[in-house]
Amino acid sequence: MAQILSPLPGTFYRSAAPGQPPLKADGDAVAVGDVIGLIEVMKSFHEVKAEVAGASIAFLVDNEEPIMAGAPLAEVG
Repeated sequence: MAQILSPLPGTFYRSAAPGQPPLKADGDAVAVGDVIGLIEVMKSFHEVKAEVAGASIAFLVDNEEPIMAGAPLAEVG
């Protein structure tokens, strides 16, 4: 399995806005370039894009969880 790592430290969000469905759900297929979540750093939101493709994604962090740069966010298999 390949991992998708956080490019920045901040807060990880799985959806684009509160009350909206997640950008990707556990078990979804992922293509290179798909946005899998957002990282908020000082009120700026940065897209996290998949650099690998796979048939299924499994998130390793929860919505609104603080993360460090380089931390694994999800596994793609």
